[in-house]
Amino acid sequence: MQDKINVFIQEVNGFAASDAQALEQFRIRFLGRKGILNDLFEEFKTIPNDQKKAVGQVLNTLKTAVQERLDSAKEGMSSAAQSEHRIDLSRPSGAVLPGARHPLSAVRQDILDIFGRIGFTVADGPEIEDDWHVFSGLNFPPEHPARDMQDTFFIQKADEAQGWKEMLLRTHTSSVQVREMNKQKPPIRIVMPGRVYRNEAISARAHCQFHQIEGLYIDEGVSFADMKQTLLYFTQAFFGKAQIRLRPSYFPFTEPSAELDVYWGLETEADHRI
Repeated sequence: MQDKINVFIQEVNGFAASDAQALEQFRIRFLGRKGILNDLFEEFKTIPNDQKKAVGQVLNTLKTAVQERLDSAKEGMSSAAQSEHRIDLSRPSGAVLPGARHPLSAVRQDILDIFGRIGFTVADGPEIEDDWHVFSGLNFPPEHPARDMQDTFFIQKADEAQGWKEMLLRTHTSSVQVREMNKQKPPIRIVMPGRVYRNEAISARAHCQFHQIEGLYIDEGVSFADMKQTLLYFTQAFFGKAQIRLRPSYFPFTEPSAELDVYWGLETEADHRI
């Protein structure tokens, strides 16, 4: 039996797989359910006990040789496949299209640049806020009508026993005003860009999340005229040749209050009378 096994060992050592199919046939021939190794192990059970040690060693040598030959052939085929599909880094690449900023990001940066030219700095704050910074710190008491106008996403109720604050998604970037006024003393001249959230019906014109930029200017001698001139400067810097009109409007949290109309189009004599 030893001689027969040695013949198989020589066959295994001399085997070279030409392709995957030949390798699979080799595996089935030796390791299949009806393969050579199975037959040899069955035959091994019938030999005399005094021969089993020597025959067993040779049989294990054959089994190890078969497995090593399989592993070696598979590794060689895998390396050849990778080499065949290797990317040639010396070849010229295709055209790479340049990326671009999102329109909202581009507009936001343009606005901040304009206010930066006249001395405003940028301030930022968290989007998940407590009631104090969003409402109470801005003189919005619990019964204030502005709270009804801004349908809020509340995410945690207040619990004095647990020490929890009432937490919500900010409805405006005015919460940053409260934070900045607590951190620094006047004069203050800041703009506050960011995302805000209100529980509103989603349509083609509105969403529950939108972008807002607020401005805060605190100093001695500042008047409504300063705000008007600041808005005029911004409008003309942002839109080009444009005109503005301040229209009185109702806002329950500021007095006096006004909305800004911007005219941007062909200029006529009538336009100067706005």
